[in-house]
Amino acid sequence: MATRTRLQFMRPFTIRVVNPVTRLVAGWLPGFGILHYRGRKSGQEYRIPMNVFRRGDDYVFALTYGPDVQWVKNVIAAGECRLVSLGRSRRLIGPRLVHDPTRSLMPPVVRQFLGVMHVTGFLRMRIAPSLTDTRG
Repeated sequence: MATRTRLQFMRPFTIRVVNPVTRLVAGWLPGFGILHYRGRKSGQEYRIPMNVFRRGDDYVFALTYGPDVQWVKNVIAAGECRLVSLGRSRRLIGPRLVHDPTRSLMPPVVRQFLGVMHVTGFLRMRIAPSLTDTRG
């Protein structure tokens, strides 16, 4: 089992209060996006607002609640998801869990915050071929 982050206690509040509000704007704000994925057991489609940062042809998600959360398991099982960020919808493929104690894939300010919260896990995905790149 993965090490718990200091943000774990916030998860119920985030799911019930923060996510419904941020879902309204996350697809348009820098550093944010809305992740679309299917439940691996239910087949239900989910949409969750996320902090996400682009690194070349990859997008990187900080796993603020660790890698053992359902959305991470679902995306890894499917091998893909869709991300709406800055008004664009992109299909992401090839999810890879990355352990990075230096948080080098994150912008400096975010890197410092994640350090205080003991976040060292990330999910990195690459952009699928451009035929799937559409306006959000």
